Amino acid sequence: MNLLKHETSPYLLQHAGNPVHWMPWSKEAFVKAAEENKPVLVSIGYSSCHWCHVMEHESFEDQETADMMNRLFINIKVDREEYPDVDHMYMDAVQAMTGSGGWPLNVFLTPDKKPFYGGTYFPPVRLHGRASWKEVLMNVSQYFTQNRDEVEMQSSKLTEHLKQSSRIGSPQNSETSFEEADVICAAMKNKILANADKEHGGFGSAPKFPATFSIKYLLNHYVLEGDEASLKQALLSLDKMMMGGIYDQIGGGFARYSTDKYWIAPHFEKMLYDNALLIEVYSIAYTITKNESYRQVIDETIEWLKREMTSEESGFYSAQDADSEGEEGKYYTWSAAELKDILKKDFEWFSAFYHVSEKGNWEHTNILYTTFESQSAIPEYQRKKLKDIHRQLFDYRNLRIKPMTDDKMLLGWNALMNKALVQAYLSTERPDYLILAEKNMAFLLKRYNSNTHFYYHTFKQNEAKIPAYADDLAYLADALICIGNATAETTYLLKAKEIADYMNSFFLSEESILFQFANTHFVQVEINKQEIYDGATPSPNSVMCRVMNQLSYVFQDDSYRTKSHNMLSHLSGVFQKYPESFGLWCTEFQNQSQPFKEVIIIGNDAMKYYLALHTKKYHPAVIYINTHKEEDLIASLMGKYRDRETLINICNEFNCLQPLRDVNMAFTEI
Repeated sequence: MNLLKHETSPYLLQHAGNPVHWMPWSKEAFVKAAEENKPVLVSIGYSSCHWCHVMEHESFEDQETADMMNRLFINIKVDREEYPDVDHMYMDAVQAMTGSGGWPLNVFLTPDKKPFYGGTYFPPVRLHGRASWKEVLMNVSQYFTQNRDEVEMQSSKLTEHLKQSSRIGSPQNSETSFEEADVICAAMKNKILANADKEHGGFGSAPKFPATFSIKYLLNHYVLEGDEASLKQALLSLDKMMMGGIYDQIGGGFARYSTDKYWIAPHFEKMLYDNALLIEVYSIAYTITKNESYRQVIDETIEWLKREMTSEESGFYSAQDADSEGEEGKYYTWSAAELKDILKKDFEWFSAFYHVSEKGNWEHTNILYTTFESQSAIPEYQRKKLKDIHRQLFDYRNLRIKPMTDDKMLLGWNALMNKALVQAYLSTERPDYLILAEKNMAFLLKRYNSNTHFYYHTFKQNEAKIPAYADDLAYLADALICIGNATAETTYLLKAKEIADYMNSFFLSEESILFQFANTHFVQVEINKQEIYDGATPSPNSVMCRVMNQLSYVFQDDSYRTKSHNMLSHLSGVFQKYPESFGLWCTEFQNQSQPFKEVIIIGNDAMKYYLALHTKKYHPAVIYINTHKEEDLIASLMGKYRDRETLINICNEFNCLQPLRDVNMAFTEI
């Protein structure tokens, strides 16, 4: 019997009608495997995964294949976004066994959860030297049955290898690192730029991901060091992405990545976290440059968020699928004939601007993208008309069958978008962005609250479940500090401190200073990983490094700063060597190596003053603390409030100026 119909995950519900006897991840599944002495198949994916859909249609919907799976295995379906800790361990296992990984991830386990074989997509028939799925099923089952002792030995060895690989080395001396910060930061910048595509933007070749952490480091490096090469590469990357097919030219929002080096042909799924990170970095770039094209991207992407990704309670959905009507990109692409019929006399110049071809510029259809040359060639009157045509095409496209939306709401991804909205507000001065962030934060603090595990990880259909992971809590604490300063409401800062203290109690092992991914009271697999890479999303450890440093100044507690410095020291050798994979670590190291600067704004106009300072200049290495009122619970604010005045207290290297009342004077001192 397929048990997935009782789940809330859209990905699991997609498989609820399969003839496979799927079970959700649970103790019961492994008990059943032990009782029946069968190996376990854990098949991991997510709702917007194209090849997951392909394998489902080819194999999991096929009755003959399902009968074989049901006879030979206990079959578990996992949404990687619901159980990232499970995905982490078994992805590492498959990569160790095969040298590659991806989704769908199909891994075979012993009944005690140890992996012994796995891979990604398997075709229904033998293809290009790749075994068929049925062959894999039969061979794995026979091997498990006939070589059980060998399976147990190999799976134990692999698990021990994964444990050893997950351990981080011993700390280095933090003082030495900070003393040499200028040289180190310049060297990290040079390594990032050495991997940069100087012609098409981004880093490396196809496929190309947005690499927002490297872009952010380059923007920071420009602001702090005045390095023009850093700014040039960062802006080139942002320009090329917003002109490319990776950006939805009609409806706003970014796709996951580009399959080519020119940013033309994306993998069309839209993820909440990608768009959050891109809104943040475009907002920073807009503050630095005042380039109105960046402002347009921010506005259009947030409009997409509000229109298609926001629940009635102001929670944010996880993703939109790449496919519609069983075809990747069908919703987003156009035939020349279709555009001719819609645009009539405007077709010729529009098609030139967006590189529309009669034969199609991608798989016999057209992805809309533009170039610097197209931008410079179009007359001003046609540029104004583009907006009207965009609305016309949007209305036409809206009649198509839309890609599916994964409407589960993850705490961590919501927190990333929350912070992005606040950054967009600080850059554009649009109060509706802050209002949406406040509504979203109220939703998160109410709906994800747990009496048992502090916070939950996911919410859907009025149900929150699964204890929060380290990334959920790290991103939430970071967002709370950000929105706390923007609103001058210190209750958010107090909540961030609660989260940091909780993580120090429940996400640390005795021998490590880095946070483990899962709550130590909720460990489901043998390896509780310490996630350190800034990959598709920020490392929870790099984010907590920043949070701890900020909290040390807010609450004047040196233990937080010591923790933050030790984390940086612990990984300094790694992120100096591989800055492309540790962008936020590099950024935090650079910020903390700057001369210390703290700005405390206190009084009725604190919120207005903070906004004014932020719209004038991006200040990456300044610690802000803001409040409207007198505070008794936050050490840095005690005794600084003056009735009917708003004061700006600026400290440089712990030497504090006389409080200022004028924002313009404060701007010159920061």
